[in-house]
Amino acid sequence: MSMHIHNRLTDARGFTIAEVLIASVIITLAFVALATVVPIAGYGVQEGYQVSTATFLADQKLEQSKNLPWVGSPANDCVGISASSTAAPTVPGGSSCTNGGTNIAAGGAVTWLADEASVTNFPGYSRSVRVTDCGTGGGCAGVTDSGMRLVTVTVTYTQGNATGTVGTTGPKSIQVQMVVSQR
Repeated sequence: MSMHIHNRLTDARGFTIAEVLIASVIITLAFVALATVVPIAGYGVQEGYQVSTATFLADQKLEQSKNLPWVGSPANDCVGISASSTAAPTVPGGSSCTNGGTNIAAGGAVTWLADEASVTNFPGYSRSVRVTDCGTGGGCAGVTDSGMRLVTVTVTYTQGNATGTVGTTGPKSIQVQMVVSQR
């Protein structure tokens, strides 16, 4: 019986240089692909955050306008009407506004719905409110009723780009609307 001695050095199995090079190319390509996707995913998260924040700020102002006093007798109108699509609401003629300890005469600006070039505690966001009288012109989406008003809130913010830096793709706006009725 012959005894065969096994030499570990000559029978060692490992990777050839070609296999190591191919593996390193594949790993490098994977890291390059990952490095490309991560900023885009970060941008998506940032955009989602900005849209959510803008929607929250718009809804906040809609809720505020819904709760403002607007009654016919005595004429207390704190919702107001915008003279144009570029004007913040003012108290209509023949009315006044009493809300808490604040009194505003006819033609005065409805201070709660004034334009905000920068929303407090939300830098980079601006907000405007426009109020349309549904009893004039073509009404509001087919509804013609002087006891109803269309409140439109527009929130504008500066959108980021794919690398996550802000201010490179320009401003973006969201708009939310609600019809309020006289009580």
